[in-house]
This record gives sequence, C-alpha cells and structure tokens, in this order.
Amino acid sequence: MSIITGRGDEGETDLLFGRRIAKTAVRMEALGCVDEVNAALGMARAATTEPAIIALVDAIQERLIGLMGQLACLPEDEGRYRLAAVGPADVEWLLAQAHGYEARGINFTGWAKPGAEGSLSRAGLDFARTMARRAERAVLAVHESGEPVPEAVRLFFNRLSDLLWIMARVAE
Repeated sequence: MSIITGRGDEGETDLLFGRRIAKTAVRMEALGCVDEVNAALGMARAATTEPAIIALVDAIQERLIGLMGQLACLPEDEGRYRLAAVGPADVEWLLAQAHGYEARGINFTGWAKPGAEGSLSRAGLDFARTMARRAERAVLAVHESGEPVPEAVRLFFNRLSDLLWIMARVAE
C-alpha cells in the first residue's frame, strides 16, 4: 500500500474516524507543530549518548504520539479515542521530571545561546523547546477557536518546554 493516495490534492486531509478537514485548519496547524516537536526531539535523542536523556526523550515522544491522536479527533469523536491520551498525570510527570533535574543543580547565566557549548544534544533540546512553545500556541489557538482541547493537553506543552530548557542546561 502506498502512502501516496492523492486524497489531499484538494486541500483536505484525514483525521481519525473518517473525518476530513482543511489542511489549513487550526487543528492541522497544531498537529504539524506537535509533529515538529517530535522530530526535533528525535534529533536531540540521536545526538546524545546519555542513557537518561535518551530514555526521557523516548518517554516524551510516546506521550506526543498519544497527544497527536487526541488532536486528530474532532470534539464529537473524543469519546471514541481509546489509545494513550495525555492526561493530568502526564502533566504531573513532566513537572516531576523537571523538578528532578532542578534538584541536581542548574548553572546558567543570562539568556540561553543554543549551540554555544558545541553540543548537538543541547542545541537539539533547545530547538525542541522552541518547537514546544510553538505547539503550545497552536494548541491554544485550537481551543480559542471554539474547538475545546482538554486542559492537560494545553498544559502539557508549557511544562514540556520548561523541562526541555532544563534538560538543555544539564545535558553534556
């Protein structure tokens, strides 16, 4: 089966449960932003040799996959989505991870200068952080457009960007 279907040639794309929407819809913008976060995390993951960072990035990416599924459901289909949805426990998990890294001590002065340390891993984490901020804005735009987005999904990216900032400061 080919990935090339031609179904999007008219400017629409598929969501879950047979729904179609415009590729320019705010929901699709949000999905694209989350996909960018996932890809940026993949770059950071590939650039590090630290097992703890690799494991944490993997766990974040697993949650992002579930979150993309949530966003790929229109509000009327929300109850049908049974896969790994992001919830309040995932937001708390991000917060706990951030606090764990903070407890180890963070040394920084002034604004972050991604790449200044010469570490691809740190630069990748900073890049993923900026993508998480963009995803946060895009998810909020979906919510503000009148299509409700669960609070945990809205908070997830705020906590994720904070965690990624911290990780970029402590990564080798």
